[in-house]
Amino acid sequence: MIFENTGLVGLQSDLLYLDESAEKAGFIRWQWEYYRATYDCKIEDRQNGGEYYLRVNTRAVEGKLEKPDAILAIEAIYLGKATFPHGLEYESPVPQSVLAIAGERILELKQLLEA
Repeated sequence: MIFENTGLVGLQSDLLYLDESAEKAGFIRWQWEYYRATYDCKIEDRQNGGEYYLRVNTRAVEGKLEKPDAILAIEAIYLGKATFPHGLEYESPVPQSVLAIAGERILELKQLLEA
């Protein structure tokens, strides 16, 4: 599931501030390479026992990721259900409770980045 109209796509931040803001909003920088990084927020569906990951994709527009002053731009925000052993499935329906938490996390990250 891709989230549209979040206000996050296109926002830019230096790596250090993005890492700090993402952590405050419940995300961790999970996958990264020299020019892109992915921030994930785990959301548990306590009613049905599923795990979902809210994912924020970023790309360096200035510098490389090993430097805290590299500038990253947010490219996409999406949500997937964790599958065994190591994957995310993006097509199945998402419970409303998970969507509500995802919306809160998106808003919190946006507010931190715009501060």
